[in-house]
Amino acid sequence: MCCRAHDPRWAFSPTSGTGAAIHGGRFNPKAVEALYLALSLEGAFLEINQGFALKFAPCTLCSYDVDCDDLADLRTEGGRQLHNVDFNDMACAWFSLAAAGSDPPSWQLARRLRREGFAGVFVPSFAVGAQQDWANLVLWQWGDRLPHRITVYDPIRQLPANQRSWT
Repeated sequence: MCCRAHDPRWAFSPTSGTGAAIHGGRFNPKAVEALYLALSLEGAFLEINQGFALKFAPCTLCSYDVDCDDLADLRTEGGRQLHNVDFNDMACAWFSLAAAGSDPPSWQLARRLRREGFAGVFVPSFAVGAQQDWANLVLWQWGDRLPHRITVYDPIRQLPANQRSWT
């Protein structure tokens, strides 16, 4: 299962990577869209609240159907060795490095994997308080068609159609 907790103002666009492009993330610099999905409900809450799981802002929780090829699995030492990835590069203090004008190692490895043809990666959760087995799926290529199809589960169309739904 993949899920994501959204700011309710953006629930009309649950498969957008625009927020990640605006702010940047561990595996994408600013201006590069990415879709971050948690592999557990607990992980989704932890990720949206930056590790402050005991108090959280209102959010819209969605689950996703994922049918995506070309994914690198970096959750285990074996997977990281297969893709020549150092755990410390993934776990780097990307935000501080980027704020200081550096190119974080996690962005460098994401660029390399994208050049190698990967649509995304399974990675451990680096949110403060995450359990060791919590993980995320980070996508750089996705859409509503194969081979990178991601759809939000909304069978009776409860998600808003646009941002004006909140005014």
